[in-house]
Amino acid sequence: QVQLVESGGGLVQPGGSLRLSCAASGNIFSITIMGWYRQAPGKQRERVAAITSGEIKTYADSVKGRFTISRDNTKNMVFLQMNSLKPEDTAVYYCWVVGNKADYWGQGTQVTVSS
Repeated sequence: QVQLVESGGGLVQPGGSLRLSCAASGNIFSITIMGWYRQAPGKQRERVAAITSGEIKTYADSVKGRFTISRDNTKNMVFLQMNSLKPEDTAVYYCWVVGNKADYWGQGTQVTVSS
């Protein structure tokens, strides 16, 4: 069984920063892609950022230059550093991992950007 546990969400003022973390545990191996999706109320889930095992990173246009994704392969962890946060970044953020030739999802962590 594979588990993804996220942490780091919360309430932050516009212009502030948050760092999300996600740890994958259990019977998971051959992790290829790790990343983050988000879903705002009334909107479809969208990919925010992803990073391959070869450290190739991709970002949604809306977060380029503000968010940075990274990973620690020794601990099966992925991180999302979010800077210059905007109210439109408010959403539930989901960790996503591709391993064992399957997709796995975290339970989601709420990020709220508001003054």
